[in-house]
Amino acid sequence: MANPRRPVTRPAVLKKIRTLCLSLPETTEKEAWGGPTFRVKDKMFAMYMDNHHGDGRVALWCKAIADARDAVAAADPERFFVPPYVGARGWLGVRLDKRIGWKRITEIVEHAYRLTAPKRLAAALDDR
Repeated sequence: MANPRRPVTRPAVLKKIRTLCLSLPETTEKEAWGGPTFRVKDKMFAMYMDNHHGDGRVALWCKAIADARDAVAAADPERFFVPPYVGARGWLGVRLDKRIGWKRITEIVEHAYRLTAPKRLAAALDDR
């Protein structure tokens, strides 16, 4: 775990995101739209964005349920947001350049995975 007083470098953040996402059953990484995306059975559940169209954010966009996304983004707009393009379909943006615990990021990624993965793969998370 990084020292909370020192910012984590972008390569270190991406490495942690990659490790987290690829630890989930049958997940693959595919480059798309200029950054890594993470998929299960070729369906995307997360994508890493670094300064997307000059927004200045290092973020992870994750599949979510729209109502939950709205509640999370409204409760903490410094760390969470509705991303462009996919936000209308329920996706949640997570600022990785702000202080947020990796436990919370893991919960969000696993939730996105469960929404996307076939039931047998999603159920495999319960056995971990």
